[in-house]
Amino acid sequence: MGTLKQRIIDGIIAVEGGYVDDPSDSGGETNFGITVAVARANGYHGPMRDMPREVAYDIYVAKYWDKVRGDQLAALSEHVAEEVADTAVNMGHGRAGKFLQRSLNALNDRARLYPDLVVDGGIGPATLSALAAYLEQRSEIPLSRALNCLQGAFYIELAEKREKDERFVYGWLKNRVVI
Repeated sequence: MGTLKQRIIDGIIAVEGGYVDDPSDSGGETNFGITVAVARANGYHGPMRDMPREVAYDIYVAKYWDKVRGDQLAALSEHVAEEVADTAVNMGHGRAGKFLQRSLNALNDRARLYPDLVVDGGIGPATLSALAAYLEQRSEIPLSRALNCLQGAFYIELAEKREKDERFVYGWLKNRVVI
């Protein structure tokens, strides 16, 4: 069964799948969703096709989960932690943090529930405090949906800017923007 972190990361790896070398993919050669550039930057220098799943898992923890304070998010909301971690993997931890901050600002009832956050992408004490205050008074489901909306809108914007990404939008929306 594993920890919540293991279940979330295992779910991301399952969606990402195994080895892919698609010339249309801006990420280039990948395995378990880890691009060759990310693998190299994190110490893996073997053939991407042979990269062990454990290496990918460790990269997900260090580069994405820990960067968005996944353990702290998960202690407050499993759904939010899952959404933010997934967005971090696909769009970077800074954008994932900004999506969370923007959503929390939009859902704070004109700063009546908690103060507006600076949208800087860093998930620190202020963001965690705002999330806790939000969850004391409101359901995690609308917040998770807001995060999904921003993620989906970004995918569509990518396809509008880079025609080659149209090939991937259906799968991104089907597998990543879920309710």
